Order: sequence, then structure tokens, then C-alpha cells
Amino acid sequence: MKKTVPIIGMACSACSANVQRKLDELEGIRKAQVNLVGRSAFIDYDENSITLEQIKKEINSIGYDMVIEENRSAEEISKREYVLLRRKTILSWIFSVAVMAISMQWINLGSKEYANQMAMLIAIFNIVYCGKTFYITAIKQLRHGTANMDTLVALSTGISFIFSTFNTFWGDAIWGIRGISWHTYFDASVMIITFVLTGRLLEEKAKDSTATSIRKLMGMAPKTAHIVNGQEIEEVPISTIEIGDLLEVRPGEKVPVDGEVTWAESFMTADAAYVDESMITGEPTPAEKKKGSKVLAGTIPSQGKFRMRARQIGEDTALAHIIRMVQEAQSSKAPVQRIVDKAALIFVPVVAILSLITFLSWLLVGGSTYLPQAIISAVAVLVIACPCAMGLATPTALMVGIGKAAERQVLIKDASALERMRKIDALVTDKTGTLTLPNLNIDFTRASNLTLEQREVLKPNAKKAIQILQDQGIEVYMMSGDHEEAAQYWAEQTGIKHYQSKVMPQDKENLVKKLQAEGKTVAMMGDGINDTQALALADVSIAIGKGTDVAMDVAQVTLMGNDLMAIPEAIKLSKRTVRMIWQNLFWAFIYNIICIPLAAGVPYLFGIDFQITPMWASALMALSSVSVVLNSLRLKLG
Repeated sequence: MKKTVPIIGMACSACSANVQRKLDELEGIRKAQVNLVGRSAFIDYDENSITLEQIKKEINSIGYDMVIEENRSAEEISKREYVLLRRKTILSWIFSVAVMAISMQWINLGSKEYANQMAMLIAIFNIVYCGKTFYITAIKQLRHGTANMDTLVALSTGISFIFSTFNTFWGDAIWGIRGISWHTYFDASVMIITFVLTGRLLEEKAKDSTATSIRKLMGMAPKTAHIVNGQEIEEVPISTIEIGDLLEVRPGEKVPVDGEVTWAESFMTADAAYVDESMITGEPTPAEKKKGSKVLAGTIPSQGKFRMRARQIGEDTALAHIIRMVQEAQSSKAPVQRIVDKAALIFVPVVAILSLITFLSWLLVGGSTYLPQAIISAVAVLVIACPCAMGLATPTALMVGIGKAAERQVLIKDASALERMRKIDALVTDKTGTLTLPNLNIDFTRASNLTLEQREVLKPNAKKAIQILQDQGIEVYMMSGDHEEAAQYWAEQTGIKHYQSKVMPQDKENLVKKLQAEGKTVAMMGDGINDTQALALADVSIAIGKGTDVAMDVAQVTLMGNDLMAIPEAIKLSKRTVRMIWQNLFWAFIYNIICIPLAAGVPYLFGIDFQITPMWASALMALSSVSVVLNSLRLKLG
């Protein structure tokens, strides 16, 4: 079984890495890919060895939730979670302003002791209601010997609160009699929670924008259908449709499932209707549908109506397959992301050690008189080093890039293919069905007055696309089973300099091997069974959506339409996406390299009176995460 299931509660790369590690540990799961930005996991498992219920239980044990119930909508859960997060964030801001007003003496409450006690009570309310999940998750993580961002937040706010509570009741007795000035830091414990919640709220809003392509695809699926029962036509939920049911589709309605036309009519012709398939194939002209024609779920009759037999339903429809392919691609990981995930697992413990070193260093420098400074510096390090930005750097860019490609009828199966496309310097392509289409205007009963120009027609923008690829330094090789004269003619028509005629499947594979041996990154493009050997061997394999299922199964990239301009556009998108990933990672690492020393108080060593306080550390940490997501969303503009 292969399923993409929503995961609730992931906030950083350490979270997704922990879920990934748990899934990898479970017997019966062949493959798992966790998507932080998509808040989901693609799971390939043996249902005879492990069930979704068992997987859910294991995920729950480390502090997360998995949505597997039919009556639980992932979208509804996300909306509910977002509303709850927004409520907590607003309330936490109210608590923060109140504590700040007390700490900064904007409100005169009389004695310092009474002011501290009031601040403590507000901080308790904030922790119990607004920050409770941080502590619950941190404890669950600790039980399993792991840690994530919640661990850092729980540690930093917990230390601030406990130290402040200690000072509230025993500050004068312990520090005062030694002449050491003491303070409470309830404002820090409250503001850390507030800024982290605010950052997550902004992240959720921004990350939600990266999933628009999936929502558009899902929105194409109709909710109801018209089923024909004898002389009656009844509107029923799509879930009740069974294979073999007779359905009627009217102008403007969405085709409910994949099927075969049994009858059609329109004002143009008595035996045909016309269906807009552009959302799936990219073809702008409505396709003619007669008795026996195939129709796909989500497409829309633009002229006429027809009746059809349901042949594929539910998850077996072409639209469901496309949605599943995009989801799996967005869940897949580029090689650089696998490195980041491994780093995330050790990042939190390393930060905790850095925080401890900071604490001990301050005590070593100034003894017990520097205890408050040591605690505040250690807390600031814990907060500012949260690995959110680093974890979001790669998946946000990939999710937007793959989604953008899907909107242009280019389906990319995995992130590694998107990453490799930018390196292509040789393209091997089939001719018939790939570069050319049959000439439907020819009378094939007189196939013997036919010329080369009449037999086939070039696909839209084929010559332009080939020219752009060659201008970019990509060598294009056409491999055709046709005779020499035909192969030469179509090579000239497309502007391809390298071609071979009368080739067999092994010849295509041999050419791919030869080019790879020369050190080239080779893409193979084809549509038939005879292309599958070369497709499987190529560095990037591209199938034509109207080709055979075998070719599409083997290929990493599928073109759903006939416009070959999608190829140079996809390569351009690959370059932009990878560039965006490295930009994100660069700024995420620079942020930590610069901010951790400032939070630890290193400037004091050089006589500079400057330090990032825990409150500002939490604000900067939230800002860094949001900036990474917003930077990735720039891909949508191009």
C-alpha cells in the first residue's frame, strides 16, 4: 500500500527528522518520506505486516498525530489548528503586554515583591494555556531520547520562569545580603512563547501558500454525479459511484470519474460532444468525444452532453494519479535535504551543549555574581539557535517548484529529478509521438499520394523549444525508427543537428550510455515501450503524458500536454529552485553563525556592551523562519 497521510504537530526540521526516524524504524514500512512544509508523510508499507492504526500509535508516542480516519479531513484539522494557534497567539500577546507593563513599571503596583508575584501569575497562565504543547511534546521527545524545537523552547522558558520564581521569593535572602543585584525575567519567558507562536502563525500562513497547486488539483474533482437509473436521473455523492455505472454529464459540469462515452450530442454534431481537457493536458482546443471515447475525471464539457460508463473510480482515476504523483514528489527529498535532516537530529543536542558551555563560561569569568547573566545568556542561545529556518530552507523551495511545474502540466515525480534537470547538457529524444503528431486531416485510404510533409505534423513550439535548448548548450539527439529520408526531413524541420534513423530500443540505450561515458548529464524523452530502456538509464527521464503507461511509470518527469516549450521552462524552473534552496540554506546558516555568539554575550569580551536578550532572540528566530518561506514563495512570480 502507498499512502500520503497528513502529520499534525511538526514545527521544525528536527520534528520531521524525528517522525522520519520513527517511520524508518517500523517493521513493515518499505519506504517513508516526511514533508515538513506539506505536513504529510508518503508511506509505502506492507499492510500484512503493519496497519495504519499501528503506525499512528507509534507517531502519537513521540508527540505527533497522523490523520487516517475517513471522517477526519486533513484540511479541516489544519484550519482548526490554525484557529487555535491564532487564539493562543493573540492571548499570549495580551499576557506579554501585561507582563511588560509590570516589568517596565508602566503600571504602578506598589511594592516590587507584589509586582513580581503578579508577573509570575500571568506567566503561569501563559505557560499553562498558550505554551502547554511545547512542554508536552518536549517530555514525549525526552522519553524517546530525541529532541526538537519544542525542547529548546521548553528549556529556555522553563529556566527563565524557575529562576525568576526563585528570585521573587528568595532574591533578597540569597543575593541581596551578598550585595548582588537580582532581577526577574518573567517577561522573557512570556515573550519567548509569544514570538515563537507568532512565528509559527506566520509560517503556517506562508506555508499554506506553497500548497496551492495541490488544492487546485483537488478542486478539480467533483463532489457529486448524475447517475442514470432506467428513466430516472439522480444526483448522488461521488463516493457512491461504482465501476459500470451509467452517468450523464451536462455542459459546464465536471466529469465525475474516468470512463467511456456511450452516447453524445451537441448543437454542432448529432453524435459528439466537446470536452475541455486543458486542466490536465494543457490543450486549449476542446476534444471531440464520441461513442467509445475516453473521458477523464475533472474535465468539463464545453459543448453538448453525453452519457458514460464508469471505468476508473476513486484513487484509480487519472486525476487522482496526478494528485498522488505531485504529493509524492513534494514529499520526496533532494540530496541536500537528507544532509540537513541528519544535521537537524544532532543540532538540538549541540545547541543544548552550547547553552551549557555559555552558562559555565560566564560563571568561570565572574563567579556567582554573574549567575543571572550566565542564565540569561544560556537561555538566549537556546532560543536563537532553533533550527526552523534551516529545516524549512529546502522543502519550501521544492514544494513551490514542483507545484509550479504541475500548474504548467509538467509532473515531476521526485525532488532529485528537479534538482538534476538544471545539469542537463544532452537530450536524447524519440520522434514519433514525442516531436511529431499524426496528421489527422489526411485521408489514409489514399496513403500511397502522401508526402513526408503530409504524414505527420510537428508538435506546438517543437522547433522553438529545440532551438532554446541548443542555445543553452544542450546537445539534442533525435532517435527515430523511420527510414533515413524521413528522419533527415524531421531533423531539419526541428533544427536538430544530430539524428539517427532505423534505430532499435537498444540503440537508444547505447546512445544514452555513450553520452554518459563522455561525462554528460543525459535526459531521455519518449512516449513508447521502445523508449523504456533508455528512459530507465537516463539521468533525467521524460515521458509524454499521451504515451504508454509503461513509459510514464519509468519516467521521472511527465509532460501532460503537447507543447514542448514545457521542457526549457522546466529546466529554467529547476535552476531557479536549486538557487533558491542554496540561498535559503546560506541565510539560515549565516543567521546562526552570527546570532549565537551575540546571544552568548561574546561582544562583552571585546568591551562592547551588547547582547541579544532572550526576548529579542525569539523574535529574530521567528523572523528567520518566515523570511525563508517568503523567499521560496518568490518562485511563484516567475
